[in-house]
Amino acid sequence: MNEKELLQHYKQTGNLDSLGKLYSPYMSLLYGVCFKYLQDADQSQDAVMQIFDELIVKLRNYEVDNFKSWLYVYARNYCLMQLRKDKQVTKVDIEDHLYESEQQLNYKEEKRWEEQDFSKLETCMAGLVNEQEQCIRLFYLEQKCYKDIVDLTGFDLSKVKSYIQNGRRNLKICMEKK
Repeated sequence: MNEKELLQHYKQTGNLDSLGKLYSPYMSLLYGVCFKYLQDADQSQDAVMQIFDELIVKLRNYEVDNFKSWLYVYARNYCLMQLRKDKQVTKVDIEDHLYESEQQLNYKEEKRWEEQDFSKLETCMAGLVNEQEQCIRLFYLEQKCYKDIVDLTGFDLSKVKSYIQNGRRNLKICMEKK
């Protein structure tokens, strides 16, 4: 069978062998396309396999005239979406975060804390969820970095960041109420 016949046969039957015969000649081409965009061998291999998985559904719904060019465009778009997803994952540089925290602390020092402010803070700290309180104390009072907090508490890095962020927000809310 030629490409059009294989494609038509797959659309009618859902036979994965037909899809495999249609897809396999283009795997090295797709790997090259994916590597061009992703710049990582493992990610590129994974992308080639993920694209195949997505084609199982997509090819039954779309009308494709020229499979090779359609597949190339699909692979390129898939890779661009992966890159966009990777950009959404926030990577925090500890140096930048510490500088930001120092600026916030300097601003608060200028404001001059009084004894009653410290008692409010201690009351609000006690009202936090245990994990938030623990992470806030380690990060701000003991000046531990994220990695040290992860090692000390056993929490995941994402959890530590979340506890600090949510704890800081809850402290601010509590302090403003009192």
